Amino acid sequence: MIDIIPSGQLLGARITGLDLAQPLGDRELGIVLKALADHAVLCFPNQRLDAAAQVAFSRRFGTLEVHVSGAFQDPVHPEVMTLSNIIEDGKPIGLGDAGQDWHTDMSFSRMIAFVNVLHALKVPRRGGRALGGTEFASMAAAYDALSPAVKARIEGQTATHDFEKFWEMMRRRQGEASVRKPLTDAQRRNKPPVSQPMVLTHPLSGRKILYANPGYTMRIDGWDAAESDALLEELFAHQLRPDFRYTHEWAEGDVLMWDNLQTMHNAIADYGPDEPRLIKRTQAMADLVFEPPFAALARAAA
Repeated sequence: MIDIIPSGQLLGARITGLDLAQPLGDRELGIVLKALADHAVLCFPNQRLDAAAQVAFSRRFGTLEVHVSGAFQDPVHPEVMTLSNIIEDGKPIGLGDAGQDWHTDMSFSRMIAFVNVLHALKVPRRGGRALGGTEFASMAAAYDALSPAVKARIEGQTATHDFEKFWEMMRRRQGEASVRKPLTDAQRRNKPPVSQPMVLTHPLSGRKILYANPGYTMRIDGWDAAESDALLEELFAHQLRPDFRYTHEWAEGDVLMWDNLQTMHNAIADYGPDEPRLIKRTQAMADLVFEPPFAALARAAA
């Protein structure tokens, strides 16, 4: 029996009754797709996944990305990346500052991302309270709340997104302690700046989405620089209204999946180096979700 328990907030739901280590059939896939369309952020508690099982589950949602950094990847399944602040033998075992500011994953890629799948193995705690939560903001709600005048200004517009913007911001923030190295010429060629529509229509829900984010969006294409900067600053502030936001508090065994098309997210860095965090990450691209069979599976689950 699959149960979907909404968080009672704008985003978020828990799904029980699914063992993600087992193959996901079309019926179950449709249920998850419908829940993603409705709630955007899904938690599957008490899961036990090895790298192969996490890859198999995630691949049902799209082609899996191998992170351009080439760092902290599973030696057999490079699609699985380790996020962690743990140091072993004097070396980090994972990317310790992953996602620590507001952004939308892979908006800088020609093929954008559909879902992230994160499996929590160790969650930092202090005084019995879980730390290192992940915040989300609804870009469907953000679009709905725009004024008609702003909607008209961004309709049909594109904006340039650049991977290096967020990467360099995190390098500067961490300073000499950063494990992030400057991008090589090859990495820059692999992820050059791209233009994306500022308004997307969600392929499963049909809702319009504000698709721009402070992590990667550089400028509105073809606009005067001052005009572009002013509107982007206004949009970035608007996106983070408290009533658009939701925070997931982690527990060991959680598999958290979220829809990158209709959310931004931010990893909260409220834990110290002696409070270990260990998460395994995969990411599925949006090469399947815009195809008719996925929408049909979601409709069948309605």
